[in-house]
Amino acid sequence: MLSSFIIALREGLEAALIVGILIAYVHKSGKGHLLSYIWGGVAAAVIASGALGALLSFTSAELTPKGEELFAGTTSLLAVGVVTWMVFWMKRTARSLRSDLASKVDQAIVTGSLALAGAAFFAVIREGLETSLFVYSNFKSVANPFNSAIGLTTGFAAAIALGYLIYKSAIGLDLSKFFTYTGIALIIVAAGVLSYGVHEFQELGYLPGQDAFAWDVTTLIAKESLLGGILAGTIGFDTTTSWLQLGLYIAYLGAVLTPYLAKERVKSLVKA
Repeated sequence: MLSSFIIALREGLEAALIVGILIAYVHKSGKGHLLSYIWGGVAAAVIASGALGALLSFTSAELTPKGEELFAGTTSLLAVGVVTWMVFWMKRTARSLRSDLASKVDQAIVTGSLALAGAAFFAVIREGLETSLFVYSNFKSVANPFNSAIGLTTGFAAAIALGYLIYKSAIGLDLSKFFTYTGIALIIVAAGVLSYGVHEFQELGYLPGQDAFAWDVTTLIAKESLLGGILAGTIGFDTTTSWLQLGLYIAYLGAVLTPYLAKERVKSLVKA
């Protein structure tokens, strides 16, 4: 539940902030009558994102067991790649996001109202498609999808509420720190999704070492237990983990967290 909550909160808040910036800039430009086009673009992006999630679920349900394992493993690896790119993209562009969106809105207003709807659509669709893909992969890697659904709903609700309060200047959230910390959390979740994808390919026989376990603690912690669900949802822990899964999990964390946190360390040293 916690992993889906983090995904929804992070992605939902990014989308909410983008929409808030677009609305605020249109109001500031005295073009309030164009707001309906922004909301139209946002609605289209949300529908398209939901359609992708439905398509992934439908496709998975229609496959043979072996085909479903291949599909789940492939989408898991794709989701890891997407979320890795996303956290670095947000870290790089967060400071210029407002000015970039303002520039796009200026161009769209000159071009026409449909262009403004398109600007809103493409600004939000990136977050929505990433969320659909990553949530699907995350749901497949946890034992209790119902709890994950609760976490997803709660996360989106919290993101919308935070986005509205920030837009109304009711709270002063340090967005730089928020995205840094949630980025770390997402990278850890992505490592768990990567481990799940590796497991699927091992079951298919595409990767070796399926029965070479680093640990097998199913007699102590059941996959469906509360503790098993919490560990799976927070750090991607699996009660039966092969050495290949563990090795790639650690390698991914080291390869991604090191450059992701490198600039933060430099900034801390400079301030000191």
